[in-house]
Amino acid sequence: MITGRVVFGAMEEVVYGQPAAAAVTEQLDRIGAQRALLMVSGTLNRTTDEIAKIKDALGGRCAGVFDAMPAHTPRAAVIAATEQARAIQADLVVTIGGGSITDGAKAVQICLANDIRTTADMDRVANQASPVAPKVRQISVPTTISGGEFSAIAGVTNEATRVKEKFAHPLVMPRAAILDPTITLHTPEWLFLSTGIRAVDHCVEAICSREAHPYGDAQALRGLAMLAAGLPRVKADPTDLDARLDCQIGTWLSMGALSAGVPMGASHGIGYVLGAVFDVPHGHTSCIMLPAVMRWNKAANHDRQALVAAAMGHAGEDAGDVLDALIRVLGMPRSLREVNVGPEHFERIATQAMGTPWVPRNPRTIEGPAQVREILEMAA
Repeated sequence: MITGRVVFGAMEEVVYGQPAAAAVTEQLDRIGAQRALLMVSGTLNRTTDEIAKIKDALGGRCAGVFDAMPAHTPRAAVIAATEQARAIQADLVVTIGGGSITDGAKAVQICLANDIRTTADMDRVANQASPVAPKVRQISVPTTISGGEFSAIAGVTNEATRVKEKFAHPLVMPRAAILDPTITLHTPEWLFLSTGIRAVDHCVEAICSREAHPYGDAQALRGLAMLAAGLPRVKADPTDLDARLDCQIGTWLSMGALSAGVPMGASHGIGYVLGAVFDVPHGHTSCIMLPAVMRWNKAANHDRQALVAAAMGHAGEDAGDVLDALIRVLGMPRSLREVNVGPEHFERIATQAMGTPWVPRNPRTIEGPAQVREILEMAA
């Protein structure tokens, strides 16, 4: 008889297929927020009218806009956004953008609740299990599909150490997520598709985990099927809104297992280091590492990998090969050398990866940096 524990997150609603401006307004009406800080993509704010439409819809309830969050969510930008939220007495943060902005807002919530005012002071809450609970919450309008809006964990880069740190509390999960495929038309193709592989990575590492459970499997298998079908459709026709929405819903499902307590594995752990140290985009880390990790793990979980291949429509085939083929169809990078990471860096990556939350929970036990190097060499 199996035993387990399923953890349900603090998200209240997911709204899909509706225009972002109307859906954000409805959420503020529902929550009763009066002073929202919009944390948004700078490119979206400066080169499109999408942010203006949301500001106009909110009227006086938009108390400020922050549009200066770089990739990988550096501490300094988190503090800058926190100070703006504090100055305008924000009672809600609305994010419109990619994963770095979503994570930034989660960290802002923790910084506000714990009276964090400097980058050095962030040491008090980085990687801590029980910071003071946030009172100012978040709603999220994602423009990429890496799925961070469905997680209660933020990754923030410490610029001094080049290490990605965890900022977490159950209440940093957004109160609502709004999935509007139209707003993603502005997202660069490489970014949309590569973050889609990040969502695939969530599904695959959840299915293959030693700690998988039926609740997580149900969501991850369906999410994987939707992503494996939807991403090539978006590549073939970037204006296909149905395909984009399928990818967004697949991403939502991809996070179900992780949010319910199923850990990720070495692809995510190594990816943390590649992002923090070498500025490799998160989606690209999954494109490069996931097939290699699957091949390295196969001796330990070939039965679970068979579920992955079947969900992707290729029953009986090698899951690593099926994933490799999907990533190549999308035109994404497939090797570390393509992102300028050479063997001379492998020792540092391997050592640092051992300190991430996920490498120690990889389904095939990784006992030390030498085994991480084996995976890196497969992805070279």
